[in-house]
Amino acid sequence: MATTKVNGLNIYYEIHGDGQPLVLIPGLSNNVAEYAGFIASLANKHKVIAIDNRGAGRTDKPDTPYSIEMMADDSAGVLGALSLGPGHILGVSMGGRIAAALTLAHPKLVRSLILVSTALRRQEPMTWAGRFTRLSLRIPLLRRMDKYPQPYYAAMRQLEASRSYDCSDRLGEIHVPTLILHGRKDRVAPYELAQEMHAGIQGSKMITFNGGHLFPFFQPRQFTDEVAGFLDGA
Repeated sequence: MATTKVNGLNIYYEIHGDGQPLVLIPGLSNNVAEYAGFIASLANKHKVIAIDNRGAGRTDKPDTPYSIEMMADDSAGVLGALSLGPGHILGVSMGGRIAAALTLAHPKLVRSLILVSTALRRQEPMTWAGRFTRLSLRIPLLRRMDKYPQPYYAAMRQLEASRSYDCSDRLGEIHVPTLILHGRKDRVAPYELAQEMHAGIQGSKMITFNGGHLFPFFQPRQFTDEVAGFLDGA
């Protein structure tokens, strides 16, 4: 458990296990602590580096505009500070967007890519599920339930960064082994956008789960088994 100075911010990260590096990038408003179960399972075979994105967890939370590319550079900076790479990169939801941006901007740092509950196309207008997510972030009680509460302004900075990101025209530039894990009933990142990613990233593998956007938290064993199986061959 440590922090390192990257792009003028103190970025919090944890390292668990040994083996090939596996970088875990959380989703919107999430922090490393919420992925403890996944980390423990994956750390049986890999050195898991879990990073709190700017604006969340124990990382600094500046009240300035964020971008997905900026958060990807934060992750790259952590790997550089640790002299790690190339690594397997796993991103969940917004974290998947960060993982894709990292792959496009810093391909030499990426050995393989795992996109979970992710869409890489901007959605206009916002879906009803997206509007509900935005509304839930406005409820202080829900934010305070977390061990490391996120200020509302930081949640909005992350949300706007995520909503504005679109690399759908660059999918053909991703040339690393890629696994897409997606819930068929996902309403935040609609299933058809996952299919679009699968078609656009040459050689990618897609596995569908019977669930929605949060399927990994409801099917943790199946989720980590699929990730571990992919990493064994990557």
